[in-house]
Amino acid sequence: MAISTAALASIIALGIIVLISCFKEMNVGILGIAAALLVGILFSGMKIAAIFKGWPVGLFMILIGVTFMFACAQVNGTMEKFSAYAVRLAKGNTALIPIILFILITLITTIGPGNIATTALMAPMAMAIAGRIGLSAFAMTLLVVGAANGAAFSPFAPTGIISNGIIAKMAPQLGITDLQGLAWKVHWNSEIVQGIVNFGGFFLFGGLAWMRRQRGGAALNIDEIAPKPEPFTAKQWATLAGIAALIFSVIVLKWDVGAVAFGIGAIFMLFGIADDAKAVKAMPWGVILMVCGMSVLIDIMDQSGGLKALVSMIATVSNPTTVNGVLGFITGIISAYSSSSGVVMPMFLPMVPGLIQQIGGGNPVAMISSINIGSHLVDTSPLSTLGALCIACAAEHEDKAKLFRNLMLWGLSMSVVGAVVCYIAFGILGL
Repeated sequence: MAISTAALASIIALGIIVLISCFKEMNVGILGIAAALLVGILFSGMKIAAIFKGWPVGLFMILIGVTFMFACAQVNGTMEKFSAYAVRLAKGNTALIPIILFILITLITTIGPGNIATTALMAPMAMAIAGRIGLSAFAMTLLVVGAANGAAFSPFAPTGIISNGIIAKMAPQLGITDLQGLAWKVHWNSEIVQGIVNFGGFFLFGGLAWMRRQRGGAALNIDEIAPKPEPFTAKQWATLAGIAALIFSVIVLKWDVGAVAFGIGAIFMLFGIADDAKAVKAMPWGVILMVCGMSVLIDIMDQSGGLKALVSMIATVSNPTTVNGVLGFITGIISAYSSSSGVVMPMFLPMVPGLIQQIGGGNPVAMISSINIGSHLVDTSPLSTLGALCIACAAEHEDKAKLFRNLMLWGLSMSVVGAVVCYIAFGILGL
């Protein structure tokens, strides 16, 4: 297939940015916009205004609304207290603590803060608890990161919003009309597959043996493991009410999550529920810029024919069944060294309509799930933010160099495991 100069230039630009993101920590959103301007102006003869039309305004606004609202819940201490009360449900039954933490992290991630914010909130508590109850830091990391990433594609969470925003742009090509139903399907696919993989790792690498040792052992004092926090304040109760209102509005009333979040966030500001200046600072601006900036470049690639060329390359080694495993493997390899939501998802999700056309079929939900899961299973790696947070919070007696090596091996192996589970779950079983 002949590739135009503009298409080739866009592919080279994307490749350079991906390589840079693998070896140097910087916000590739800026690079993506610069590359889009370079390719668009020099090779496609586009006007600057036309290039900037690729900025995903809808996605940007939803991310701002939701992340501000949940930043308010973090800075006023609501999420921290909620977490502490939940952990105390285990009382003296130590073996229940990892299960409670998994459910708690899943719940918190699902309702809105997202995988990175939830891990930053919960890793210090979870890793400290692991040290106190004698559970290995490696096993606890698998649970913490597995729970956060499994729930990351909730329609309320930033990563899920990014995925759904990209899907919405290509929905007409795929014949998708029920975007909310699709969003929850993608979310549950992630929960099931990532839950199986990470719980399997937890049980295999020490978790099951540790739980067996807790039977008949002396009950531990829950006040030493998770000290009782102060009661919720009136502002924190109001915050919980706001979160409940968001969930009800979106799930039951089918209202737009971004619009509702903006409204609730405005109420939080007007009534002083949280310090709005601190909340704005706590928002994940880097991730938002990364996603939107890379979306501008992907839009230029699409217009120049570069995206179609990449689709053709993947299609040559795929069929409607194996494509899920291929996508899981490629996204896992790239994501091990690059940003899952900021680089990999904006790069691969727009390929789905073209892949279905070129390989003669395929399930779009399965392909979307394979891209999302493949790119996030590897995030237990210490090179990712989530893995690094858990290492930093590990108990003092833990050998952090050994923990780093083990998490690196696990993370890299997930590119292969991701390919296999995506092939089985979506190619063969058709989840």
